[in-house]
Amino acid sequence: MTPLRAKRIREWERHRKSPRTVEAYVTAVAQLAQHFGRSPEQISVEEVRDFLHYLITERRVAFSTCNQKMCGILFLYRHVLGQPDFHLRVPAKRSGRLPEPLARGEIARLFEASENRKQRTRVRTAYGGGGRVSEVVQLEPRDIHTERMLIRIDQGKGRKDRYTLLSPQLLEELRAYWREYRPQRWLFEGAKPGQHLAADSAGRLFDRAKLRAGIQHGHGIHSLRHSFATHLMEAGVPLPVIQRLMGHTSLSTTAKYLHVTSQHLESIRSPLDLLRLPGDGEVLE
Repeated sequence: MTPLRAKRIREWERHRKSPRTVEAYVTAVAQLAQHFGRSPEQISVEEVRDFLHYLITERRVAFSTCNQKMCGILFLYRHVLGQPDFHLRVPAKRSGRLPEPLARGEIARLFEASENRKQRTRVRTAYGGGGRVSEVVQLEPRDIHTERMLIRIDQGKGRKDRYTLLSPQLLEELRAYWREYRPQRWLFEGAKPGQHLAADSAGRLFDRAKLRAGIQHGHGIHSLRHSFATHLMEAGVPLPVIQRLMGHTSLSTTAKYLHVTSQHLESIRSPLDLLRLPGDGEVLE
């Protein structure tokens, strides 16, 4: 028995958890570890939130079930791993709110507002490949396949490897970044040697760039992923191809971007414009 498991059992007994509750907690933690392919000690709070969001939005897990899993994960981090400030909440039920992508001009302003080449390259990689922030920060140099012009997303959400786009422009940026920073294990290394940049740190750096760029809307760094899908759809890329690039389990998840593509809306005439109203030279009967 591992020391971690022994401590978990002691804490369960100390808090007088029922066998059914213990079973639910064990399942929740096992699913979390399997999802990322790592031990819970190596999973950040941002990644746990991403996991809960995945359960609600893509696995369609019931709100009550997701809440139970959150309780099991919170118990582990607070009582077993000794992180009392570890806070989570179940993502809100699907409200029908549409993704809020950025315009192409706003994306360009974000690039210009980046503090340095490292941040600009990270933002371009997130937008150019449409990866989740947790996937982008865990990229390794070997994941950049220059011959095939693809980026390999290794063990992405749901433990599914996939490939996404590597544009010539992004490749040029990555090569310049490589010459300047010489990353080793991780493409975007963190402050501590041997560790990648944390997802929440990438989010904070993005928010600062967004503020400097004067962009008021959007939902944080994840808006780059929304923009990737929306702009591909506006360019006429088929929905199943976008689904594959995004790593969506369900096509219905990708289909929500149909509702926000401006080119589709701009090409449609309002029913009002099809009517002849008084004052337009016609008399209504």
